[in-house]
Amino acid sequence: MVKVSRKGWLLIGGGFCLFLLLAPFLLRGYWIRLLTNMFMFGILAESVNIIAGYCGYLALGNMLFFGLGAYIVAVLMTKFAFSFALALIIAGLGASLFSAIVGLPILRLKGQYFIMATMALMELLRAITNNIPITGGGQGITLPIFPGGAAAANFFFYYFMFGLMVFAILCTFYISKSRLGYAFRAIRFDEDAASVMGINPTPYKTIAWAISAFFTGLTGGTYAYWMSYIDPGEAYQIMPSIKMYLMMVLGGRGTVLGPITGAFFIEFISELVWGKFLELHFLILGLILVLVVIFTPKGFMDLLRRGLSFSKLMAGVKENRV
Repeated sequence: MVKVSRKGWLLIGGGFCLFLLLAPFLLRGYWIRLLTNMFMFGILAESVNIIAGYCGYLALGNMLFFGLGAYIVAVLMTKFAFSFALALIIAGLGASLFSAIVGLPILRLKGQYFIMATMALMELLRAITNNIPITGGGQGITLPIFPGGAAAANFFFYYFMFGLMVFAILCTFYISKSRLGYAFRAIRFDEDAASVMGINPTPYKTIAWAISAFFTGLTGGTYAYWMSYIDPGEAYQIMPSIKMYLMMVLGGRGTVLGPITGAFFIEFISELVWGKFLELHFLILGLILVLVVIFTPKGFMDLLRRGLSFSKLMAGVKENRV
């Protein structure tokens, strides 16, 4: 059995953070790009954790805010000569405002009806983006190239994504300890009971979705400038929504660091499997994820809390069966 004390975990976490801070000076471009991608999915998984992990709403259409944020940044920078910083702030706030407007009616739905509504909304935004001239239509839109060359761009977006991820973690930690977080958990456990206790679910769910949309919109806007190009097919995809939800579940829903852990794990394994087994990539990756879910039904963070041992892995399997 492996048992690590709280102080030990702090040392491990501090060492890992120090490594991430120094990584651009130690690693080559490929690994920097991979780590930046991990940070990006870490933010996305943390954002969906707020609405799904804390409030219990299966938000599989959250990529609509990613695409919205990406296009707000792209249009403002190319058509109106906005700076990246100002365009990104508007993108985050715009995605948050849009979620609040559509959330008031949509968040009254539950289960599969909420999922279908968000999917339909994402397809609607994709269709609109495909058919208005200001977005470039189906041809997409090319953003200004980051000044200073590829090396400078990799350096900037690495630390920028890392900073956004840390910001998302800190906000989630604050929410988890606040009255807002307790209201979110009450809604997740029993929405009707929460209503009886005086918690009006719809406004709280709207706030949770707005916070989730804010971080997703910021990530989408950053990604668009990072890639220097965005099109509707890439901006509004369903698979990344499923992927970041799976990351949250694997790491531990309703926890602060669980989604980050899940994002790092899945992105690293996906890259490793993709490089070694190109044709069997999805089969092997799917098998790995199934095994992880079987042995850690409550996520990695729960397993780490209890200590790593074979007996506790099997206990998790039995608990999952029950």
